[in-house]
Amino acid sequence: MDTAQKIALVTGSNKGIGKEIARQLASKGVLVLLGARDRKRGEQAEADLRGHRLSVQFIPLDVTDQQSVDQAAAQVEQQYGRLDILVNNAGIALDWVPPSELDPEILKKTYETNVFGTFRVTKAMLPLLKKSKSGRIVNMSSALGSLTLAAASGGPFVSHGKTRYSLM
Repeated sequence: MDTAQKIALVTGSNKGIGKEIARQLASKGVLVLLGARDRKRGEQAEADLRGHRLSVQFIPLDVTDQQSVDQAAAQVEQQYGRLDILVNNAGIALDWVPPSELDPEILKKTYETNVFGTFRVTKAMLPLLKKSKSGRIVNMSSALGSLTLAAASGGPFVSHGKTRYSLM
């Protein structure tokens, strides 16, 4: 392993924005670890990106499963001894309804991935990031995480002067 080459872990990198982040990092010479819970999709993303001569490696990682997160951290430690960049990209949006209509189990599952999953992965990878000369953490979000957009009159989450996601 070239110790000068940066190493990044991108969660949820088997498709969409995560895969594009992985592609762009790898195109800059970064070795990208593709974190994905679905082995088949993760391996397919790895094959796709390697087909473009990019330096990537699939790593099984389910952000909702502490054992999976711990195994991923142990694998990074064993293979590379450090982590330079962590991109917390894994996230879900299961239901687009006002909170008054939202099933609490759906909300719980969303928080488990989007909030606790990010925390879980960050905590597990911190010791590896501290071994880097310049460790970085990037937390991805969506427009739903924007307080400005949520409160803006005429914004995407406001209808008839009332927040679409109001509790009433």
